[in-house]
Amino acid sequence: MDYQLGTIETRFADIIWEREPVASPELVKICAAELGWKKSTTYTVLRRLCEKGLFVNENGTVRSIVSQKEFHSNESRTFVDNSFKGSLPAFLAAFMNGKEITDEEADEIKKMIDSYRQNK
Repeated sequence: MDYQLGTIETRFADIIWEREPVASPELVKICAAELGWKKSTTYTVLRRLCEKGLFVNENGTVRSIVSQKEFHSNESRTFVDNSFKGSLPAFLAAFMNGKEITDEEADEIKKMIDSYRQNK
């Protein structure tokens, strides 16, 4: 699913994911402190994210429908699809251009690929 969030909406979503379930009045206080938002702004953005199917606000308690991991995984897939015609090797080549990785990072990537092959 394509959620298309802007930077500030993503930051707001991260605030919810880090604290969920969170009471909506508490969320208002957090957003005032961390984002400088008024109560109306918090509720407007929350309503928008609920309409997009990411969160639900039931009886004053906000919780996720889509996990943070699912959201960021979807965003990454969409980026690779749109920017690299869905080619993970093309994305990795662009990402790695001139960048060195540690042996530990290389081992971790290899383990991920090996795990994918085993589960296929």
